[in-house]
Amino acid sequence: MNVLIKQAKIICPSSSFHNKTMDVLIENGNISQIKKSITASGVKTIEEDGLLLSLGWFDMQANLCDPGYEHKEDLESGLKAAAAGGFTGVAVMSGTNPPLHNKAQVEYLLNRSKNSLTDVYPVGTLSQNQEGKDLSEMYDMKLAGAVAFGDYKNPIKDAGLILRALQYTTNINSFIITHCDDKSISHGGQMNEGETSTMLGLKGIPALAEEIMLQRNISVLEYAGGKMHIPTISTKGSVELIKKAKANDLNITCGVAAHNLLLDDTALVDFDTNYKVNPPLRNKKDVEALRKAVENGIIDVVVSDHRPQDIECKDLEFDLADNGIIALQTAYVSALTGLKGEAEKLVEALSINPRKILGLEMPKIEEGEKANLTLFTITGETKLTEKDIYSKSKNTPLIEKSLQGKVVGCINNNKGCWN
Repeated sequence: MNVLIKQAKIICPSSSFHNKTMDVLIENGNISQIKKSITASGVKTIEEDGLLLSLGWFDMQANLCDPGYEHKEDLESGLKAAAAGGFTGVAVMSGTNPPLHNKAQVEYLLNRSKNSLTDVYPVGTLSQNQEGKDLSEMYDMKLAGAVAFGDYKNPIKDAGLILRALQYTTNINSFIITHCDDKSISHGGQMNEGETSTMLGLKGIPALAEEIMLQRNISVLEYAGGKMHIPTISTKGSVELIKKAKANDLNITCGVAAHNLLLDDTALVDFDTNYKVNPPLRNKKDVEALRKAVENGIIDVVVSDHRPQDIECKDLEFDLADNGIIALQTAYVSALTGLKGEAEKLVEALSINPRKILGLEMPKIEEGEKANLTLFTITGETKLTEKDIYSKSKNTPLIEKSLQGKVVGCINNNKGCWN
């Protein structure tokens, strides 16, 4: 694949071309030239007003439903959506049937996704069958290619299991990812607990449900040592807990879903089930705290939290509908719109920090290096239409909504995707 990228501002602090506007020539999947001006024939040329270029983006939380729920999403459709959203790497969670709880499932994902533009990194389960009772076969899964271990949206009730998981993953040079939600508090909740839930007559999910489990997990981490990642925080209180834990030099990182940066709980006033997510959309003060936490680096990564649901799971009464939103194609523009165009930390949270947390090799934007790049703008707008959606499921409230910026395309593994 040969591509000439014209007049793109390079956003990559580790590159000698950082903050410089350059032409970039890609030949056979490698960066052959980076110069002020390049002339080449017989190549695809990419030009766009306000074009920016960074390392390829990496999504640290996506459910591609394969195996078991291929009617909602499969690897082919999910990876097409990821590439269209600018992602050249994605950590695939265990929201599958069976869950990713042994080496066979990990190998299945890696073998099925070979030769894709977007690289797949499986996250194995923390507990066997995601039942929260016994540790999974972590060592075997790590040898097979699992990059971390977590039970996806299933919070671990047993603090002792978290303790043992931290100790075990430290011994095998890995770490745990754990969702924070005390079900004894949030049980039956449909949305954020607050003025809007009271007005709508829906049972609320208190911020306390997230924060009390987060505090417990931090306490276990402080005792046991090891490394812990919280995939999606959603409250101002959780931001403060993460900030304090980092100040105490604990090895903890966290993420936020892009839609939690864009939307607050007032979006649910019309009972649109496409706004029903976990963690829920919180109040305006929480959303503002999350935005500031991305900008000041307390939140390390921004994730799509892509969770496809078919119409049978969403076109129901609100309290019966499943949680989830498809977001691989809209993660960047959602987050950028929420952050009001503040792109520098967002790009770091999308490209650099995920790879640092997972301990992956960092791509480079230098001549002679493999091209692993995302091209985008912070100007203009994106308006997703239903025909633009690559996912099998259509559960997003953002169809026909104007969002800031644009994903122009991405390049990886000698393949390109252009919007």
